[in-house]
Amino acid sequence: MENTLELPKRETLTVEFKSDQKLLSDGEIIDTVVALSNTEGGSLYLGVEDDGTPTGVHPSHSDPTGLAALIANRTVPPVPARVSAISLASGEGAGAERVPVVLVEVPMSRAIVSSSDGKIMRRRIKADGSPESVPFYPYEIVTRLSTLGQLDYSAFPVPDSSMDDFDPLELRRLRDVLSRSKGGDRALLELSEGELLAALRMTASVEGEPVPTITGLLIAGRRESIARAVPTHGATFQVLDGTEVRENRDFDQPLLYTIEMIRELFEPWNPKRELEDGLFTWPVPEFDGRAFREALVNAFGHRDYASMGSVRVLVENEGLTVANPGGFIEGITIRNLLTAEPHGRNECLMSALKRIGLAEKTGRGVDRIYEGSLHYGRPLPDYTGSTQTSVRVFIARSAPDTLFMRMIDEERSRTGKPLSLRLLLVLDMLKGQRRLTMSALSDQLPFTDAEIRSAVETLVETGLVEAWGSGSSRSYTLSRKVYARSGDGVRFVRQSDIDRVRYPELILKLAAQQGGSVTRRDVEDLLHVDGKKAYRVIQGLVGEGKLKLGGKGRTAAYTLVDK
Repeated sequence: MENTLELPKRETLTVEFKSDQKLLSDGEIIDTVVALSNTEGGSLYLGVEDDGTPTGVHPSHSDPTGLAALIANRTVPPVPARVSAISLASGEGAGAERVPVVLVEVPMSRAIVSSSDGKIMRRRIKADGSPESVPFYPYEIVTRLSTLGQLDYSAFPVPDSSMDDFDPLELRRLRDVLSRSKGGDRALLELSEGELLAALRMTASVEGEPVPTITGLLIAGRRESIARAVPTHGATFQVLDGTEVRENRDFDQPLLYTIEMIRELFEPWNPKRELEDGLFTWPVPEFDGRAFREALVNAFGHRDYASMGSVRVLVENEGLTVANPGGFIEGITIRNLLTAEPHGRNECLMSALKRIGLAEKTGRGVDRIYEGSLHYGRPLPDYTGSTQTSVRVFIARSAPDTLFMRMIDEERSRTGKPLSLRLLLVLDMLKGQRRLTMSALSDQLPFTDAEIRSAVETLVETGLVEAWGSGSSRSYTLSRKVYARSGDGVRFVRQSDIDRVRYPELILKLAAQQGGSVTRRDVEDLLHVDGKKAYRVIQGLVGEGKLKLGGKGRTAAYTLVDK
């Protein structure tokens, strides 16, 4: 049975067109399927030219069942492709001839797929934006498996290495960081050196002997040992003033030293300003220190050590950028960054950094990065510059919002605990967009409807947010109390009281647009108010002789009085 559907406009990373007029070889079909499966999956159209013109599939490939069997038999592990026959117009216009085309839908594999003769391919985008299938080289396999969460490169024992590859100075630094860190596992200080390294998985047993792991060398290895085993581990710290380079430092030392040095270099470029609030002053840094630390540690902890490139910290006039090689791992996107279960590319390394006290123990370091902006009422961190091969977070320079800061601080003082990230994000949305419905909040926040509803109702109970209307049209604003704290009650009036003054005008206008009548339900939806409020406003217009009642009950219509 043939189906019809709309053909994609062009080839992409997940869409491939193949001409089949001269009988495309089975090998080329298999190579394309393997490449799609080893990337993001996608669709292969047999019988379509590169420019998107359908010309028809060769009869030898017209049997979907046979083609699916060929693909399963010629791929390792077998790719369960879905093959279907479709019909596409070969030209434009209603009279265009329809030609048979075969659509092969290829799922993304959770393993490395090859052809039965051992050929491994992947997809990539060329410089001109068009896709191509290219060989999948052995050194790229580690990156692919770690991105899929199938392999932890940081836990690998380092071949031809020994305990002599550890730097004694860095091992002392490790104990020093542990003793100074508030979040570190201080019980580790009671262990001997060998026990400490084993507990942090900085060593692994190979034939009964302890051998440094990638994690071990990265944290406390000698520079020459790291360069030999992990030549991709470098980092760069830069400061730009316009186009002038004010600071440019490269690092190839172990992570504890590198992180410590970058934090020290960053301090002079992160000045504090004093904000006055009555008798009190608040020191407010240009960038939140804890957010910077988490962004920095995350860059080293989640980067792809099998790929070339450095962790880069850039301070410039517009803001702060922290970037690392290696895109988000499978299942993590910008949209679900705050809600996905914590897991990373280098679990062994991140576990060690957490126990040492450098990384957030819950694995929610990204929450701290967001909170660093939200606590000062600044723009949210921006991850949109991230790609398939890198993660980039940009934190903009911005003046703090004293109203927002005061609101958060007073609520923390009142309850004795900080506001959750979810509550902060809802407040930030309302601060920026003034009035939002539950639907609008759900569209913009990465939480479930139930989570958002719970957060909003909590804020209503605390008096930080006010609700307007009922049902699906119910909307929310920052409360009168919040604006009163800032001495800007006018802004609240603009959002609420002026609307109330215009209620009669809006109702009469709606009635005129609907042929001269309006119901109470119409008024509820228009003004975002409950039934009682709608009834009172309508009765006011009836009393003024502008509307008159026709009918009874909830569906009664009120008609305009002809003057």
